[in-house]
Amino acid sequence: MSRRCALLAWALLGLLRLGEAQKTEAPACCSPIVPRNEWRALQSECTQRLSLPLRYVVVSHTAGSSCNTPALCQQQTQNVQSYHVKTLGWCDVGYNFLIGEDGLVYEGRGWNFTGAHADHLWNIMSIGISFMGNYMDRVPPPRALRAAQGLLACGVAQGALKSNYVLKGHRDVQRTLSPGDQLYNLIQNWPHYPSH
Repeated sequence: MSRRCALLAWALLGLLRLGEAQKTEAPACCSPIVPRNEWRALQSECTQRLSLPLRYVVVSHTAGSSCNTPALCQQQTQNVQSYHVKTLGWCDVGYNFLIGEDGLVYEGRGWNFTGAHADHLWNIMSIGISFMGNYMDRVPPPRALRAAQGLLACGVAQGALKSNYVLKGHRDVQRTLSPGDQLYNLIQNWPHYPSH
């Protein structure tokens, strides 16, 4: 499928879901999030719920393969979940949301369930957003960055994040190279990242 056809297909899916979105609590400012059933997620076994609204967001990268089309990003999201569930024995994919280089947000554990994106202390008081790819030597494309920033605005609008939430890089809360040098340098200029 060509890039143009894929974009058209996603636009049509978005329009079809518009009537469905009006029935949910999501405000109009929220961009569509690819739900778990659309990327064919395994059933979650997670039960620990978050206490919303949250004060922190932890940004990481998967450090694996990047993806730049919906089909590739769906496959990569499945790969990450499979590794977390089948290899690490976790109850689900560790992240609350994953960001693809296709400019889409993929639902992981979502707004309501505790992630496994940092250590236990941070997991219970933050949302974990992971960019799919390795960002040591490059930054994600603008459409992926816009998707992440739109997700954060949506989290505030829905009451999942406090309006004065604090953004952290994964390496700020745990000993790791994540979210990669280039992405880490970039997010330090985003609103809500604490000034030094």
